[in-house]
Amino acid sequence: MDPFDAGAGGLLKQPKSVWATAGASVVAFMGIGLVDPILPSIAQGLDATASQVSLLFTSYFLITAVAMLVTGFVSSRIGGRRTLLLGLAFVVVFAGLAGTSGSVGELVGFRAGWGLGNALFVSTALAVIVGAAAGGSAAAILLYESALGLGMACGPLLGALLGDASWRYPFFGTAFLMAVGFLCIAVFLKEQPKPARKTSLLDPVKALGHGGLASAAASAFFYNYTFFTVLAFTPFVLNMSPYRSGAVFFAWGVLLAVFSVIVAPRLQKRFGSLKVLGGSLVLLAADVLVLGYGSHTAAVVCTIMSGAFIGVNNTVYTELALGVSDAPRPVASAGYNFVRWFAAAAAPFFAPKIEEWTDVHIPFVVAALTAVAGAAVVVLRRKALTNEAEELEPKHATEDGVTVFVN
Repeated sequence: MDPFDAGAGGLLKQPKSVWATAGASVVAFMGIGLVDPILPSIAQGLDATASQVSLLFTSYFLITAVAMLVTGFVSSRIGGRRTLLLGLAFVVVFAGLAGTSGSVGELVGFRAGWGLGNALFVSTALAVIVGAAAGGSAAAILLYESALGLGMACGPLLGALLGDASWRYPFFGTAFLMAVGFLCIAVFLKEQPKPARKTSLLDPVKALGHGGLASAAASAFFYNYTFFTVLAFTPFVLNMSPYRSGAVFFAWGVLLAVFSVIVAPRLQKRFGSLKVLGGSLVLLAADVLVLGYGSHTAAVVCTIMSGAFIGVNNTVYTELALGVSDAPRPVASAGYNFVRWFAAAAAPFFAPKIEEWTDVHIPFVVAALTAVAGAAVVVLRRKALTNEAEELEPKHATEDGVTVFVN
């Protein structure tokens, strides 16, 4: 069945509960890149350094990483609907508080609470959408992936539009939109059956004992350092107004969405997952080197182009994590995300520090090296990663991917 078919079960004929969850997912993913265009404005408004402001990402993703061990434990006990509402409530409260911050320390702390809420929400949203969808999961998965791409693209745009007036407004705007999402899910989404087996806190860690999953997580760890160097450090290098920076990262997000949803599956079908991943990582390394050493125009172009490589990588990594081991997909995904999000927390902290210790170019050299390291893991651990993954079809890999990001 064509998921775009407007008939029963098609993309346009889903229940209100599915649309409510998908809409809230857009806003949840917007929160990741929301602060990108306003990082310099926050630094100026709170009299903070670039390294201090970059901790907004570090606290957010550090909590997200740890929360990967908790989300399955919580949702398997209180159900998907309540987990979504709990996550949304955290985001509403802490995003609103972030807008009232009087110091960068307060803002970093509130952003950590926001990260916990977002982890609870996005780790459960896909499973809820698939469970509530009409006519099978194909249209539901497409709707979720579209929400992810739309959110990643629109987050910087919203941050720019609201942040041009005040860096506080994007936080208040997110709190308002998430409050609307909370009400929609509370009204339209019915509780779904709880899993037959409750997930323990250690299940995701135990899943990492599988060599293929551990290899995918290790490679993704290096890649995520590169990814979040681009996302968190580049705005300071570009040094543009919120509007212009928002436009750059909007274009970046559009490429990320298109290459993640449309291009990556076609490349995988033709060349295989591991060849596509290795090649994309090497190209990303070259891109960030030019970003770091090129002219300002080259830096803008390379920032936008990195969205294409990041979109491909996100899709392939998710499928590897979900298909390479025999662990239940939600558990495998939680273990994988637990490892890789630590790099997302590390990059925003270390990139500005490395600049302070050396110069503005070296953080991008380090980012290029970590991308190459990710590719090296793929090559050296090819045999472990090939188990089921090389020929894995995207639709099979993502169907039960409860803790897909993602990215």
